[in-house]
Amino acid sequence: MAWDFETDPEFQKKLDWIEDFMREEVEPLSHLGMAVYSSLGREKFIRPLQQQVKDQGLWACHLGPELGGQGFGQLKLALMNEKLGRNGLAPSVFGCQAPDSGNAEIIAHYGTEAQKEKYLWPLLNGEIRSAFSMSEPTGGSDPLTFTTRAVLDGDEWVINGEKWFSTNARYSKVLVLYAVTDPDAKDPYRRTSIFLVPTDTPGVEIIRNVAVGAGGEIGGGNEGYVRYTDVRLPYDALLGERGAAFVIAQVRLGGGRVHHAMRTVGACRHALDLMCRRAVSRTTREGRLADLQMVQDQIAESWIAVESFRLLVLRTAWLIDKHKDYQKVRKDIAAIKVAMPKVYHDVATKAAHLHGALGVSNEMPFMHMVNSALVMGIADGPTEVHKVTLAKQILKDYQPDNGLFPAYHIPKLREEAQKRFKTELRDLRDAYASRKASETA
Repeated sequence: MAWDFETDPEFQKKLDWIEDFMREEVEPLSHLGMAVYSSLGREKFIRPLQQQVKDQGLWACHLGPELGGQGFGQLKLALMNEKLGRNGLAPSVFGCQAPDSGNAEIIAHYGTEAQKEKYLWPLLNGEIRSAFSMSEPTGGSDPLTFTTRAVLDGDEWVINGEKWFSTNARYSKVLVLYAVTDPDAKDPYRRTSIFLVPTDTPGVEIIRNVAVGAGGEIGGGNEGYVRYTDVRLPYDALLGERGAAFVIAQVRLGGGRVHHAMRTVGACRHALDLMCRRAVSRTTREGRLADLQMVQDQIAESWIAVESFRLLVLRTAWLIDKHKDYQKVRKDIAAIKVAMPKVYHDVATKAAHLHGALGVSNEMPFMHMVNSALVMGIADGPTEVHKVTLAKQILKDYQPDNGLFPAYHIPKLREEAQKRFKTELRDLRDAYASRKASETA
């Protein structure tokens, strides 16, 4: 029987290196603002750190060795992403930033050699960025509501439609676009295909860039609102088979949800750490915050929630590695997706509250965390959808009991038990009767 909560010693050394690297090298850079994200800034600050990561054999670990990764599997990735989740800059340093990591994964699985040469290797080397152009203004991420169409005209596709929240569109060289190619297909999940669209293709227009959260100027965000007007692409711009968008998406989203979840564990632990540091440092007329029972209650509840969530995520990662099939772990993936925004929101809110006015200011990270928690309840499918998936997967294991009373009705169970142990009960009664007779005599 194998049952272990310890990390392999050799991999623990890697995790320890990541911990030190994050604290000493990555986290300080995140306070330099846009200087880090400019083209010159990336060369000066990010590239050297990426090289250190590559030297440690920790670059793009979600991919197999044939693609320059380590093929670690989901459990090791989960333990890594817990460290990376403390800081938004870390995924770029480790070559696993969204949406590039997921886009690279599906191009690796389904792309032609020409597509890999043009997009995959530059993505893996951090030379270009990509965008995931799926959601639409009218129907969100539900593939059955998509209206963006790709129609064949000779040997070219002509694409028309609008996409919403295409992350990184303004910085991208390629858009991974979902468009309806077979609207009359009997199977509704075979109506949509995926295309690789160079962002500078005529007819591609970024209407505006939307920011997440409050504040800032309209049009200054990172989520592209994109319009496609008579965009012409060669037939081989198709990624994978025609009508296979839904299948391809599951390959991309299944692992991505686990990565999001474990990074969220890291963010939650960071919020809890700051909450505890505040509690032992801040004093009031009654003494330290840490000595107040209501504060102790919040810290205890937060710790239990984070650790419970962490174990659920790690177990899910372990199951994925075991089965090598996301479909067999749909229930567990849905469960962590449901739990993620609630745990994150609750812990971040408590941490902000314990910091008082400072906690809700832009001089602390908590409001960003609260916004991120709300995003996690929407990204990769809303919480409600995953609750439905989870419930359906759970209920599959149960059969109806249509008797007048349920099979677990206590009187029925008692009657069955009495029938089963009829001989033993009779012997027991005879023994008691014999003892009573002996005592009377």
